[in-house]
Amino acid sequence: MVKNKETFTITAALPYANGPIHIGHLAGVYIPADIYARYKRLTDNEVAFICGSDEHGVAISLASKKASISPKELIDKYDSLIKSSFDEFGISFDNYSRTSKKIHHETSLELFNTLKEKNLFSLKKSEQFYDAKENQFLADRYISGDCPICNAKDAYGDQCEKCGSTLSPEELKNPKSTISDSTPVLKKTKHYYIKLNEFEEFLRNWITVENKDKWKANVIGQVKSWLDSGLKPRAVTRDLDWGIPVQVDGDDGKVLYVWFEAPIGYISSTKEWAQNNNKDWEHYWKNPKTNLIHFIGKDNIVFHCIIFPIMLKMFGDFILPKNVPANEFLNLEGDKISTSRNWAVWLHEYLIEFPNMQDILRYVLTATCPETKDNDFTWKEFQTRNNSELVAIYGNFTNRVLSLIDKYYEGKIPNPKIVNDSDNETLKEVVSLKNDMESNLNEFKFREALRNLIGIARLGNKHLADNEPWKIKNENPERVEQILKTSFEIVTYLAVLSEPFLPFTSEKLKKMIGINKTGWSNIDNLGSEIDFNFIITNKEMLFRRIEDSEIEFQIDKLKKGL
Repeated sequence: MVKNKETFTITAALPYANGPIHIGHLAGVYIPADIYARYKRLTDNEVAFICGSDEHGVAISLASKKASISPKELIDKYDSLIKSSFDEFGISFDNYSRTSKKIHHETSLELFNTLKEKNLFSLKKSEQFYDAKENQFLADRYISGDCPICNAKDAYGDQCEKCGSTLSPEELKNPKSTISDSTPVLKKTKHYYIKLNEFEEFLRNWITVENKDKWKANVIGQVKSWLDSGLKPRAVTRDLDWGIPVQVDGDDGKVLYVWFEAPIGYISSTKEWAQNNNKDWEHYWKNPKTNLIHFIGKDNIVFHCIIFPIMLKMFGDFILPKNVPANEFLNLEGDKISTSRNWAVWLHEYLIEFPNMQDILRYVLTATCPETKDNDFTWKEFQTRNNSELVAIYGNFTNRVLSLIDKYYEGKIPNPKIVNDSDNETLKEVVSLKNDMESNLNEFKFREALRNLIGIARLGNKHLADNEPWKIKNENPERVEQILKTSFEIVTYLAVLSEPFLPFTSEKLKKMIGINKTGWSNIDNLGSEIDFNFIITNKEMLFRRIEDSEIEFQIDKLKKGL
């Protein structure tokens, strides 16, 4: 059941502004985060749903060089595309900001200087890999080589994705620059390092003891692997001409390392939202009763479960995340999503090719969400789930109910004084599914929660099929009223409970049945919520069938992109 009002700061990983959004991003981060944020709002909680474009780092510089435009032109292009795609898709951010904004630069430098004043950095001179061909130092992720632990090819300079080992670039065998494919050389430089190693005991207790039964096993496992390897100081500055400028021991030409300042983007975005809405941003980041939830993909676990919590701890009075429900990766047609090969389904293209069908993609990606292991999206499954579940079960049920009410009662909702016991039992099953849905949503089990939702539609269809009101209309009109009133109540449940998953469908259905004011918290008291004087005039189908030709087109399009 719905709890007392709480405050939730919900963050979704900042998308990197060097390309569009694809279905892997949606399934792994943005749809689960949006479902959760919508649900928490619907259950009368206070929510700040925060995101923004990540606009600094080596990748931005490289992409802009490749496109022969400035970094600013590049980030402006992709920030606009990403934001408009999210808006059209119905991702309900309370604030979507940018790390290139002044408020982010100021916030990042303020927190950087806070740690510097607390003597939580060490100053180190070191030799780092340098790409002489491109005339730039290489971030860890732009160095690849053979893993010294498992000998896997193309391990990164910070981690081997095959065995999960924490690495440093110097440990790689046969290192090469991923930018130019040349062999990098070592060059002396000077940087500030954050003393992660001094917080290892705190982190181990907080995650593997305090949260071991609360967080997902895949998250706990990866964090434990990092801790068991031993934490080491990590550079917070880089030699780069694009980013937030800082001086390192008086030297210019340095910027904040993007991994350090990017998560601070959650804080600066909250600040921006608070300023624009006359709110206190500290309530969302410093109140011990606030629930801080990070939605990320598994490639960001180390940053959100190790490095950023240590940073928050170092800042002094910030709360730590209550949960980090990281998801695994989504594959596409049996192969890893690859932006370089154009093996991807891009959100902005989907919105053009399937107009007004946002909820179909939301539904399928929720159903295939890689919650505990990698999963696969196929266009055939997309078609099947739409036609066999949304059209044949959900849409068919709602349309039959509204059509029968229109046919038998000229659109006026029946309201018999007495309802059959079997009808009440059906509604009890609906309430049970709703309660299960709440439990699953609170536990970040979005696939199960979606099954609960479609289960309600299945119950509705069964209710009609078992009672067959069209057969008894003449001999038992009172019973038909009972059947259709119960059916309408199930439609009402669907309209309200669909909102986190299918917001466009929910809005359309609510307007069709006249229950705009009915919310999640009072859904179980429909007797006082349904307007029995409302006349149903619109009974259009909520979903349309997807034809084989549409699927063939998408598969051909993928193959041509290879």
